[in-house]
Amino acid sequence: MLAGVPSRTAQDAAVYRAAHQLVDSPPVLVDALALKIIGEKAEGKLRAGLERRATARAGSMRAFIAVRSRYAEDCFATAYRRGVRQYVVLGAGLDTYAYRCTLDGVRMFEVDHPSTQDWKRERLAQAGIAIPAGVVYAPVDFEHEALREGLARAQLDLSRSAFFAWLGVTPYLTPEAIASTLRFVAGDMAAGSEIVFDFAAPPGDDPRARAARAAFAARVEAKGEPFVSEFAPSALAGTLRGLGFAQVEVARHVALQARYLAERKDGLRLGGGQLMRVRV
Repeated sequence: MLAGVPSRTAQDAAVYRAAHQLVDSPPVLVDALALKIIGEKAEGKLRAGLERRATARAGSMRAFIAVRSRYAEDCFATAYRRGVRQYVVLGAGLDTYAYRCTLDGVRMFEVDHPSTQDWKRERLAQAGIAIPAGVVYAPVDFEHEALREGLARAQLDLSRSAFFAWLGVTPYLTPEAIASTLRFVAGDMAAGSEIVFDFAAPPGDDPRARAARAAFAARVEAKGEPFVSEFAPSALAGTLRGLGFAQVEVARHVALQARYLAERKDGLRLGGGQLMRVRV
């Protein structure tokens, strides 16, 4: 991410979520705020049919971005039923869950780079989206401070369990930075805490998959946010167990397809992608 500039991949992800509301029926992720938060210009482009993220060709990426958010929200609903009342969004971008969650008694912590967070708050004001009383902003510049410090400043209660959603972030971080965050959750958070995150896996030998990965990597690098890390799922699962997570679950795209996209008439499908869910 470029210094002093809000994340452009955060805007991209938000436009994919907004496009999902318009072109995929029924939506996997129902988000009444998605079109508002992207801004009037981006919304107008979508509604006019001028946005590539709304095309059939972009369907697999649109599906994955919708599914990963839905999966994280479903996992938190399960955590909520067992008493978790702290929800932390790492790299919140333009995510809207904190503004549409209807669960009682939840404190929502949004963690992001200060530039991106200021930009988001401007977007919220422009869109007329109210900030609920339970939302806490934790600006963290990871080049100068640790996640633990930022969350302590925001008064996250480490003695109580928390749910962490970390979506669309890890491919842009070094393995060392990723390990630091996971080590914090595994070592400093209370038992019952969990984290859901997506990650880039090697594309394998399929020429189409390799070409798609290369094209996407080129696009994000041109925006100043290059791919940095990728992990084989089995090796990553072993690393997570080594860090001390008691439960480790890989949600591969085939299982996610069956759970969220089965028997759709519009043909929306995942082309790949996987999520990791781990609990302390």
